Amino acid sequence: MKQPMPHSGEHSFSEAPLPVLDFLGTLRSRRNLSGHTIAAYRTDLLQFHVFLASHYGLDTLEGFDYASLSSSEIRLFMAAMLKTGRGARSIARKISALRTFFRYLQEQGVQAGPVLSGILLPRYATKIPGFLTEKQAEKLFTEVIPSGIAGSGRKGANAEERLFESERDRSILELLYGSGLRVSELTGLTTGDIDLDAGFVKLTGKGSKQRIVPIGKQAIQALKKYFEVRRNFFRIDRKGDEGALSFAFVTRKGKKLYPMFVQRVTRKYLVSVTEQKKKNPHLLRHSFATHLLNSGADIRSVSEMLGHTNLSTTEIYTHVTFERLRDVYRKAHPTA
Repeated sequence: MKQPMPHSGEHSFSEAPLPVLDFLGTLRSRRNLSGHTIAAYRTDLLQFHVFLASHYGLDTLEGFDYASLSSSEIRLFMAAMLKTGRGARSIARKISALRTFFRYLQEQGVQAGPVLSGILLPRYATKIPGFLTEKQAEKLFTEVIPSGIAGSGRKGANAEERLFESERDRSILELLYGSGLRVSELTGLTTGDIDLDAGFVKLTGKGSKQRIVPIGKQAIQALKKYFEVRRNFFRIDRKGDEGALSFAFVTRKGKKLYPMFVQRVTRKYLVSVTEQKKKNPHLLRHSFATHLLNSGADIRSVSEMLGHTNLSTTEIYTHVTFERLRDVYRKAHPTA
């Protein structure tokens, strides 16, 4: 079990040192990173500074001379993390955060020295994301969802409520798989973000970066039916408020959907088609990317549709397609 970084009470900081605060502020304003990413940077840098205070026996790090650091302190920091049970992936992330921080210091004219130049990141196995096979995806949309939709609805719900909820859920699943949306992107969609005539959806992803992704024919059909049912439902029941109803997907009370709601909907249908441990919306996003690459899609195009900043993030899906190609080769080639 992971243990907290060792430090005594006097080396615990309620707030990060000023250079770290300035750095985090720069990340917010210039790089427009998400709150989660900023929080991760803060945690990693705070742990490093707690380690420095303990290592040097200091009560405060205000005015600390970063030029006094060497690669030895970085290696000791890594060793301390290993001792407390941190994994290789976690350590690599923290060192990456330090690298970005020290680069920022140098840009600000603060002498920090090349403390990370000789540091090798620990190796760790790349986790290949779970995904549905193409047969499982076909079963999901041609068998499981239609049969599940037919018997869906909360206990005691009237016919209008059941119809609204079933068509909404179908559209959610079609869009998650058909366009590879993140949960936050789906819950934040407004009706104005979806152009069914042109066949695309405008998404706001991590760091508030926008992109346009195509919508498949099946998703378009599902969305058209959902919006028609939705209009009738709220016209009859007069539920919801105008602000909430600007969102594409809402509850029966007209409130914006929240991530856990989408998680429950996804799991409800995926449990019948896969034994993957994580039956969440991201499984459909992974399936979207994997199936596109399996069908010969260009990796740069897939990366753009997924909203990845770096192509290397998308390359994880090529491991999946490579394994598939190797299996095909072994089964088909006479000298394999």
